[in-house]
Amino acid sequence: MKKTTRTALFGALLAVATAGTAAAKSLDDALDCHSNGHKFVAPLLAAGDIQREPMHVESNSVNAFRTARPLTAYGFGVYVVLGYQANDSLFRPGDGTPIGDWAYGVVVRGTKSAVEEAVRKAGSDATVKQAFPFLTAIVCSSD
Repeated sequence: MKKTTRTALFGALLAVATAGTAAAKSLDDALDCHSNGHKFVAPLLAAGDIQREPMHVESNSVNAFRTARPLTAYGFGVYVVLGYQANDSLFRPGDGTPIGDWAYGVVVRGTKSAVEEAVRKAGSDATVKQAFPFLTAIVCSSD
């Protein structure tokens, strides 16, 4: 009885988790590194997919935006959207040297190795870096 209950509970949780990801908006195509910070972030703001004000601005001027709706990148849930474009009012400047003319990307929930495998399999040249344990950044930049 205990095993049956546990199996049913696991199945229900898996169904809920899968349904949330299935309904999420995919950002895969935009992470091909053939865009720029403005072209990546502006449509997400217009659609209400991310919050208008950045939750954090790095010293290199990369703005971090909280998601307002479920988003995915290469099958991983997006934790935060990143963006910067020089001389663009969508982005706040940092207090240091800017990262370059533009940068954009996401931080996803997943290990670096799993995320990098999915990114490369999709053919993207994006930089993949571990941000924190189980949080990985996928970033495209002008430099």
